[in-house]
Amino acid sequence: MNVVVTGLGTTSPLGGDVASTWEGALAARSGVRTLENDWAEKYGVPVTFAGQLAVRPEEVLSRPETKRMDPSAQMAIVAAREAWADAGLSEDAVDPERLGSIVSSGIGGVWTLLTAWDTVKERGASRVLPLTVPMLMPNSPTAYVSLEFKARAGAHAPVSACASGAEAIGMGFEMIQSGRADVVICGGTEAAIHPLPISAFASMQALSKRNDDPQGASRPYDVSRDGFVLGEGAGVVVLESESHAKARGARIYASVLGLGMTADAHHIAAPEPNGAGQTRAMELALERAGLTAADVAHVNAHATSTPVGDMIEARGIRALLGSHADQVLLSATKSMTGHLLGGAGALESVFTIKALETRTAPPTINVTEPDPELQVDLVRDTPRALPQGQIAAINNSFGFGGHNVALVFGA
Repeated sequence: MNVVVTGLGTTSPLGGDVASTWEGALAARSGVRTLENDWAEKYGVPVTFAGQLAVRPEEVLSRPETKRMDPSAQMAIVAAREAWADAGLSEDAVDPERLGSIVSSGIGGVWTLLTAWDTVKERGASRVLPLTVPMLMPNSPTAYVSLEFKARAGAHAPVSACASGAEAIGMGFEMIQSGRADVVICGGTEAAIHPLPISAFASMQALSKRNDDPQGASRPYDVSRDGFVLGEGAGVVVLESESHAKARGARIYASVLGLGMTADAHHIAAPEPNGAGQTRAMELALERAGLTAADVAHVNAHATSTPVGDMIEARGIRALLGSHADQVLLSATKSMTGHLLGGAGALESVFTIKALETRTAPPTINVTEPDPELQVDLVRDTPRALPQGQIAAINNSFGFGGHNVALVFGA
């Protein structure tokens, strides 16, 4: 059964919707900035910048909605509403029993959890909000999306760290192919710009510490890269069986052609040094799509800007594509948005789909001296045209725990 993309939604450091986010990406704009808080002085937090949302959820949602949802769920609802509207769907357009929701978060409601603990310590257990557990649980975003759109075929939240959003889309693809649903609202969300996660990531030497140059801190494949930049936001796509989409005359952005998922089984945080699991995920995705390296025109890389991880992935892409890698355009969009953790794979799927739709590969910024090991054509600073005709693109997402997810889209 063919699966297609009919709706896109996001809220990101580059914009409050898909149009502004895509426009910002094509303009090679950074959404990273210095945090306006006292965390460094008050707690000694060593990193003072992040990719914060361009439009806060409270500017879009009602006050009752923001009070009963963790920020991660708020962001998911904003993106899901846009994707639903973009798909041209209405309440009676889909049988609720044939509609699914799969929206993931890598960390869950960290703001709710830690705020509730502060309340216990400072004001006592009786002052904890009754909705604290429904707000902090990692399945809260997908549950709220399911409630919003009456999605009764299933509400799921696969948690695989920074691969969560991509895995959610892959699960949506499989949910339709298995016959469980005709339409699935799927993606990822994260709201973890909080002093504890920042301190924890910094402690493991994962974050860039370029406090004096926040917009230049995320620099995938540059020889001076020193860690990722934390971001926040959500990306959501509406997937449909092709027959369902065509029956209602929906606009189709692209097809989901293949999914590859593997596990490194190597280390709780570090990727397997040879990248075998990452390469295998890409191989499986292409095999499932019935494609070869020659069909691939574009790769949106996981590329977080870490000294070790970037080149493991790059070598894997080269190994997968062989000499055809010379004709493939590589983009690393985290350079502009920061790393949305569980939302990254979903936002980057939106970027990959928009690249196919517009035949434009978005740029990678901040690469002043590319790593000499890089053997794939990196799109730097300025967007580049993709070929016309039927082409495919790969979106990679990898996560702590050794999770590897590769999605293949075609248009």
